[in-house]
Amino acid sequence: MNHKDPSPAGRNCPMMFPGQGSQHVGMARDLAVSRGAAAEFLGSVNDALGFDLLGLMCDGPADALTETRNAQPALLAHSVAVFLALAERGFRPSIVAGHSLGEYSAAVACGALQPLDALRAVRRRGELMFRAGQARPGTMAAVMGLDAERVRQICAETDGVVVLANLNSALQMVISGETAAVAGAADALKSAGARRVIPLKVSGAFHSPLLEDAATEFRAFLADIPVADPVVPLVANVSARPVTDAAALRRGLEDQLTSPVLWHPSLEVLLADAGEADLVLEVGPGKVLTNLAKRSHPGAAYTAVATVEDLDALAAAGRKMEGRA
Repeated sequence: MNHKDPSPAGRNCPMMFPGQGSQHVGMARDLAVSRGAAAEFLGSVNDALGFDLLGLMCDGPADALTETRNAQPALLAHSVAVFLALAERGFRPSIVAGHSLGEYSAAVACGALQPLDALRAVRRRGELMFRAGQARPGTMAAVMGLDAERVRQICAETDGVVVLANLNSALQMVISGETAAVAGAADALKSAGARRVIPLKVSGAFHSPLLEDAATEFRAFLADIPVADPVVPLVANVSARPVTDAAALRRGLEDQLTSPVLWHPSLEVLLADAGEADLVLEVGPGKVLTNLAKRSHPGAAYTAVATVEDLDALAAAGRKMEGRA
């Protein structure tokens, strides 16, 4: 697939892919019974993984779908299905980025990973992260109203392991680490002026040193997964820089489990490619990234695409714009 080839039915635009937390029962049900590449891909996921992922996505139960080892392949399957349907309608990425797990969907969209390889990788990633949370228990908390430098400083001054894990916007981030250390940092952050510190319901201390053993095992697993040079740049979570070669992209995926997700600066790079008033697509379930982007960068036009209805509306809008040209 040549992502740079323009199509009369669509356009090239930046695409961003959501991470864990956007899963919900019923996700991708309409895509699974549609026609075309999305349905074909979704029809292959159960055989690729050896269990009924599609049934879990469509019918739940919610508690099983929310488990890290299931939520991660479910989210990738949904995002990739939407991406394939977008491509059939003539929409191609000019640059891609994904939030944590979403980076694997972005890697598919830029041609670096094959869809089923990415699906198997995130299933293994989720299994290892779930297991790490049991072996080295930890937690995470969202922090509102303090800048990253101050959050990093307070984490460094707190006893135990606690680090900045997600930089989602200038004043919205997530800390991660040992349960007691996260609680201690939360108290210090509130004393320092944080507007809110909200404990998150997670199964481990993701993007922290507590996942070092999982990261080592996952690196060995990834060594057998083919990675190609991206056809369009991928903005890496670990560096917030555009990646254009397979080796750098692979290193970013390997380092991601124990490194912070630099989403806010990654979004700036993604939007720099957009141009004035260009369309930016969130590809997959939910509108988390769209809502973040609207608050921090209101100048661009954003559309979240998750359903057949969304896809049809986007294609119709593209045809309408083309008619005016």
